[in-house]
Amino acid sequence: MLLVWLYGVMVVGAVSRSIVQIATEFDHAPLAYSLSAIAGVVYGFITYSLVRGGETARRAALVCCAAELAGVLIVGTWTLVEPSAFPDATVWSDYGMGYLFIPVLLPVTAMFWLRRARGAAGAES
Repeated sequence: MLLVWLYGVMVVGAVSRSIVQIATEFDHAPLAYSLSAIAGVVYGFITYSLVRGGETARRAALVCCAAELAGVLIVGTWTLVEPSAFPDATVWSDYGMGYLFIPVLLPVTAMFWLRRARGAAGAES
C-alpha cells in the first residue's frame, strides 16, 4: 500500500509540474519538461498496475519500474555530464535530488517488492 501511495504522490507531482511548465514556459527547457511529463505517465502506469494486481499487472509494473530506473540513471547522469542540456530540472535530474532521491529509490524498492510478491505467490500455489 505504501508503494501505491508513493507512486500516486509522484504522479501528482510530476504531472502537475510538467503541465504547468509546458503550458507556461515550454520554450525555456522543452527536453526537461517533456521528460518530466513522461516520468509522470510512467508513474501513473506503475500506480495503476500496482492497484490492479494480478500476475500480468505485476509483470507490467516490474518492466515499467526497470524502465523508470533506467530513465532515472540515464537522465541523472546526463544532467551531471551535460548540465547545459537541461536549463531547468526534470523529475529525474541529479537522480531525483529535487524529490529527495525518491525517483531512484522507488523503482529499486518496487522491483524488490514485486519480485518478492511473485515468490510469495508461487510458494502459496
